[in-house]
Amino acid sequence: MGMGREHDKNAVLELDLPSPAAEKEPPPHYHGHRDRLRERFLNQGPEALQDYELVELLLFQAIPRRDVKPLAKQLLDRFGSFWGLVSAPVATLRDEFKLSDAAIGAIKVVAAAALRMARRELLDRPVLSSWQKLLDYCQGALAHEPVEQFRVLFLDGRHALLRDEVQQRGTVNQTAAYPREVLKRALELGASGIILVHNHPSGDPSPSRADIQMTKAIADAAKALEISVHDHLVIGRGRHFSFRAQGLV
Repeated sequence: MGMGREHDKNAVLELDLPSPAAEKEPPPHYHGHRDRLRERFLNQGPEALQDYELVELLLFQAIPRRDVKPLAKQLLDRFGSFWGLVSAPVATLRDEFKLSDAAIGAIKVVAAAALRMARRELLDRPVLSSWQKLLDYCQGALAHEPVEQFRVLFLDGRHALLRDEVQQRGTVNQTAAYPREVLKRALELGASGIILVHNHPSGDPSPSRADIQMTKAIADAAKALEISVHDHLVIGRGRHFSFRAQGLV
């Protein structure tokens, strides 16, 4: 009887010991990859990384226990570019890729920071002499919007940016702009000039007949109030149409 109890005791002890196979289980194949990627980014700068590697850096903190390289490449393939990804609609990131709010937040904060810095570059300086910076800002703000958005840049007497405001949001192919509302806001801000901006979600910035008619109506009303309409920019994906350059304002 005693020997039986001793045998049972040893059996219990054997079950409590970790198996040799578990002790020798290899680490994930991406073990150390995150540290190496961060080190390369910090020591060599962002130019040393591919776009998908920058996306990996964004996802590391939000997705701690997963190889995110395949996901980073899938996201870039889906949205076409790094900026296309960070500008992507939240609903698409959530529904199509099942990303958590933490992962989506990490992605979207990049776009918010970039646009805030670009807008800061335009404030309190003549916009008309910083035209490329203005175009870059408008591209970043509007090129990847899924619906049409009509914005107005209000300028002071030195052509410095006072405010950038969204006046209307529309559908995938149209939005309404009302001259009275635009000019009322210009008077409230004491603006001397305005630049009209809207996007075409199709990517083609060619103006529609409605775009041309609306621009003329605003320009005619602004002239009576001694407010200059410097341009109307239609933003496509990587392209834009300038009413001023085409002699339409």
